[in-house]
Amino acid sequence: MKKFVPIPVVESSLYIFGGHMHTVPAAWSFFEQKHQAFELMCILKGEQVTELEGIGTYTYGPGDVMIISPGTVHTNYNASNTDDMTYITFHFNFEGLKLKSEIISRVSDMVVDAKDELAKKSIATAKEIVKYSEEKDLDKEETDLKIQILMLKYLQNLKKYLMKNRLETNHVFSEMELKTAKNMALLIESNVENIENHPFSIGDICDEIGISNGYGYRIFKKIYGITPLHFVEKQKYQKAKLLLGYLEYSIEDVAYMVGASNISMFSKQFKKWSGQTPTMYRKQITKKRKVRSVKQSGYFE
Repeated sequence: MKKFVPIPVVESSLYIFGGHMHTVPAAWSFFEQKHQAFELMCILKGEQVTELEGIGTYTYGPGDVMIISPGTVHTNYNASNTDDMTYITFHFNFEGLKLKSEIISRVSDMVVDAKDELAKKSIATAKEIVKYSEEKDLDKEETDLKIQILMLKYLQNLKKYLMKNRLETNHVFSEMELKTAKNMALLIESNVENIENHPFSIGDICDEIGISNGYGYRIFKKIYGITPLHFVEKQKYQKAKLLLGYLEYSIEDVAYMVGASNISMFSKQFKKWSGQTPTMYRKQITKKRKVRSVKQSGYFE
């Protein structure tokens, strides 16, 4: 029998934003904030104080890092009133609920010491990202690809690190809360995938797990930093973009397969998600594919 190895479907929605390297003056501070993504903070020179609402206040210095979890309210400031401080930071998000849960429960919202393997990998990755960002001979597409490759390798190393190490956490949520939020997310993903046959609500998800709607909303937002409804919308948007890439489906077909009541509602919602109508989006990706096809460089989206 000839060997057959199926290649898995891989959907990547890696998102990196708000990144920079900055040297700030003595007594610098940055206003209270929170994000719907992770924030990696790497200290290169001086000391920073980070206040995490409901968790604690931490002072950390050169080589130390902190991964701030989604939804955590935090304030950063220079610990010194006389010396400047240099740091690198960027925000990131990705698909992959299991890894997200592991990061949130085991290494986020705490100082990782400069001597730790994770801190060294984080600092090295951040410096490489800054290096590529500074290179003038790279066009934007090349820079973006190099940074994405670095970030994917970082996430791979982070997963390996979590498998090898068991760290105590200082979180204000329990293992049961983590498990509940994860189960909700997995059920949402499954239901969105089959939504044309099985319309659902967040209440249905909570009923299936055996929890109240209010508890489900609170725990999901507490763990992932976004509401369950926002997560549903993200999953529908990803599915819609994928389906619009298949020209055998009409816009009406796609609307039905993402659970929209009619094509008009779908068009309004898709424009809210992406800033353009489904027709405009389809024309855009079709044009990209034609351009790539002429150059014989294969499928591209």
